[in-house]
Amino acid sequence: MNITLIILLVSSIFFMQGKVRADLVAICALLALVVTGILLPSEALSGFSNPVVIMMIGLFVVGGGIFRTGLAKLISSKILRLAGESEIRLFVLVMLVTASIGAFVSNTGTVAVMMPIVVSIAVSAKVSPKRFLMPLAFASSMGILTLIATPPNMIVSNELEKNGFEALSFFSFTPVGLVCLAVGIVVLYFLSKFFLSDEDGKENNDKKSGKSLTDLTHEYQLHKLTHIAISDDSDMIGKTLRELQIPNRYNISIVTVEKIVGGGRFRKNTSEVVAGPNTTIEKGDVLVCYGKKSNISRFIDENNFSVLEDVEKGTDIFDFQEIGIAEVFIMPNSKLVNRTIIDAHFRDEFNVNILGIQRKNEYKMSDLQNEKLHSGDALLIQGTWTDIANLGDRQEDLVLVGQPLKEAAKVTINHKAPVAAVIMALMVIAMVTNIVAPVIAVMSAAVLMVITGCLRNVEEAYKNINWESVVLIAGMMPMAVAFEKTGAAALISDTLVGGLGSYGPYALLAGVYFGTSILTMFISNSATALLFAPIGIQAAANMGVSPYPFMFAVAVAASMCFASPFSTPPNALVMSAGRYKFIDYIKVGLPLQIIMGIVMILVLPLLFPF
Repeated sequence: MNITLIILLVSSIFFMQGKVRADLVAICALLALVVTGILLPSEALSGFSNPVVIMMIGLFVVGGGIFRTGLAKLISSKILRLAGESEIRLFVLVMLVTASIGAFVSNTGTVAVMMPIVVSIAVSAKVSPKRFLMPLAFASSMGILTLIATPPNMIVSNELEKNGFEALSFFSFTPVGLVCLAVGIVVLYFLSKFFLSDEDGKENNDKKSGKSLTDLTHEYQLHKLTHIAISDDSDMIGKTLRELQIPNRYNISIVTVEKIVGGGRFRKNTSEVVAGPNTTIEKGDVLVCYGKKSNISRFIDENNFSVLEDVEKGTDIFDFQEIGIAEVFIMPNSKLVNRTIIDAHFRDEFNVNILGIQRKNEYKMSDLQNEKLHSGDALLIQGTWTDIANLGDRQEDLVLVGQPLKEAAKVTINHKAPVAAVIMALMVIAMVTNIVAPVIAVMSAAVLMVITGCLRNVEEAYKNINWESVVLIAGMMPMAVAFEKTGAAALISDTLVGGLGSYGPYALLAGVYFGTSILTMFISNSATALLFAPIGIQAAANMGVSPYPFMFAVAVAASMCFASPFSTPPNALVMSAGRYKFIDYIKVGLPLQIIMGIVMILVLPLLFPF
């Protein structure tokens, strides 16, 4: 037992530090349990064949189809437009719509879909988006209305069934989820109104203009652009920008190229084009460059070029008719994470330039080529409006939010959206009526998403699976087995019963709930649920009461973690977009987390008696 607890403690330390991937930590813990003889190889690998893990894989694919076809965006945008310009109505609808979508698909994907819509509508209603983005993230976690809403829901249901109790039905969590959502709306409305106002008196300005092109320009403190004329005898003439590798050699960005398109003898007409990898340098071209003054000077001196002009920062630095700037955020499961901008081939793949990176309220505006991208990074990009709009279809990698209002409000819907809706509806019906086992219903829906073209191919289906989460849960499940096998679960439950049991089942329920809630602030909600589910079962058995309120307490507490920006991916995703600080999550999230716990301890026994 001591060895098991030591392995758990070491794993928790690595989870909290976040320097090593969570799935790698889980696999190392799994191997340690086998090497020390605590688990047999068959027991250690049992998590990878568990129905919960298989269902998670299928649900990622189903969610990918829902997002890819634009179904989620279609539903959310149409409902949110009912809010009009009423702040209260908008706030309530944001919470309700987000929670409703989150009841069927991943909360991270839900936030990715909702962010650009909410930002656009908030600004149209003359309200700062900062007022809504944190509640948006929290609402995605509150959508525990169905069995498939979050992994902890499925984990506790599986634990009940494993111990001989009746498994939870598809809508068993609906009453609990509705209470959570009602509490969240009321509490968050006042907390966000009081604490989530822009600093330095900027809120009034935001209410008038929102995050416009000017806002993005000033927020990132863009340096001035330098217009450099290509000499007539330059070796660059006739070569493409991909061949020249100017950003790699000089650490500067070529954002646009001004080309001669006609004119008379004394006047020449020019056209500004985005500098793409296939842009060919021609005689008479002018390169519009961005970067450190020393790097630009070196570029000019080494090539004997001449400077035509410098344009100071401001909205006049680009021709915003065809070319613009926007803000995108890196998704947690994006293939771009931990890759440098050079390695990601950002310009080749997306046909846009990166002008700056915002990370944890710090801005990096130069020497970007070798900068590694992190989950939650905000990137200021520049390109044609068409190329920028196309990024909206890459939600597995990027979330596009910082566009002008007219552009951000656009919603592109794929003709396959009705097909995705039918598949999701059939999956829900199959799970509610128990026509087939839930895992079969989910996997069938996942296959149909590929066969019907809601996802382009199997490769795209695989890309939508968050393998880190899958391996994490599969790797941590044997830890729960080791807890039970070595008596660690019984020891913890006995301690809880011995310390709190004399005060009644409510006190014991509070111990289980807040124990889960505290641990979730440091390690993933799935890992916490896996560890506390057997403890909850054992504690209820020791006290001779029903395990159901304790299992629901574990599931709810594992999902309702709001006090840290890094406790859940949605919390981290909105941090940069809302320009929040860590203290904002303490001010708003911690009171909500405590109030939610108190309400659940009082309500759960009423819904599921001891």
